[in-house]
Amino acid sequence: MTNTMTLPAISSDSLDQYMRMIKSFPLLSAEEEYKLATRLNKENDLDAAKTLVVSHLRLVASIARNYSGYGLPQSDLIQEGNIGLMKAVRRFDPERGVRLVSFAMHWIKAEIHEYIVRNWRLVKVATTKAQRKLFFNLRSMKSGQSASLQSEEVAHIARELNVKPEEVLEMESRMSGHEISLEGNADDDNEDVFSPISYLQASHAEPSEILAEQESEQLQASGLSTALAKLDDRSRRIVEARWLQEGSGATLHDLAEEFGVSAERIRQIEQKAMKQMKGFLRPA
Repeated sequence: MTNTMTLPAISSDSLDQYMRMIKSFPLLSAEEEYKLATRLNKENDLDAAKTLVVSHLRLVASIARNYSGYGLPQSDLIQEGNIGLMKAVRRFDPERGVRLVSFAMHWIKAEIHEYIVRNWRLVKVATTKAQRKLFFNLRSMKSGQSASLQSEEVAHIARELNVKPEEVLEMESRMSGHEISLEGNADDDNEDVFSPISYLQASHAEPSEILAEQESEQLQASGLSTALAKLDDRSRRIVEARWLQEGSGATLHDLAEEFGVSAERIRQIEQKAMKQMKGFLRPA
């Protein structure tokens, strides 16, 4: 929420302890949730914000569990999901008549999705939005998980995802040797289990696109001015020019020309700065 808000610490070694701890936080009734969210919106009550967050930590853990097939640490997936939850709490409007659990799911998944895109090795070859969409949707669009793609399927997938047929075949080839758990556990009778497929097949804009478009508002609303001030001058200038100025932000090439370096170097500085700022949202 802000750099003053702390959550229960989590690491790979203490994951079981963390899971037990978050289950001890009580769930909120609709009335309690409404009162807390109203206090946050009208009075900027951070205690209300923390109560809203901790009461939904088990939701984050449940969602993160369904992304375990990507081979990334569960503790990191939960950590990223918690950041998404805090963003959702800040943006939540109780007057819309929607429960926070429904509203927060998108933001939690979006943050986890971004983490996967940044870290999973196969995604590194998917550099365009269309390729990323292909990566996340290919398995769910196949008629059979183990069957080879037929020419009709290739054509259909390429048409639906706006990529070339050869890109579909190439991605299928790269993914064929890796098991990716996109389905929820059919043997788990926990009603709080969420399947990534239901999210990855969504027809609306990708969460990564939504996050990019709204990053300026996210940074300001999340109270990260203190974190911004702790960056070095160049990093702060890049973040401000890219995300915090009115209208369209500066491009990587604009800033590359300003600082006399490559656009790739600007991207690296920006990525590092954003990671540093996100660190202030993480549990101490």
